[in-house]
Amino acid sequence: MTRAVSVAAPAPVLWRWLCQVAVAPYSYDWIDNRGRRSLRELTPGADRLEVGQVMAVVFRLVSFEEGHHWSAVTGDRGRRLFGTTSMTYAAEPDGPDRSRLVCRLVTSWPRPASDALAWGDLVMVRKQLHTLRDLAETNSST
Repeated sequence: MTRAVSVAAPAPVLWRWLCQVAVAPYSYDWIDNRGRRSLRELTPGADRLEVGQVMAVVFRLVSFEEGHHWSAVTGDRGRRLFGTTSMTYAAEPDGPDRSRLVCRLVTSWPRPASDALAWGDLVMVRKQLHTLRDLAETNSST
């Protein structure tokens, strides 16, 4: 599954917000974050990624290219919920002051379970990408 949105902010600004996924989910907080609102300000040091750290609550970081993309795979809890699933987020330049936020999700679940995951992903990741886009655009204009 691939999801993407255009962002009216340069890729380095977007990258910082992608790293914030280590701090909060940025989707529907009442579902993903026990009702706590995901932070609306950048967390100092959140962009210092380390392989093995938790990302998006149920994933473990397996690789990253600083300033461009990070990839994670479901940890123990995540595998119980979603099977073995990997995701990659990228901040791709699209001009001097624009970028593309891309999320790719791959799962080992067979159908029809993977179809259900795809629909849930569509709703949750769409919200997450739009939230991260809005925050990057706001941060870029200040």
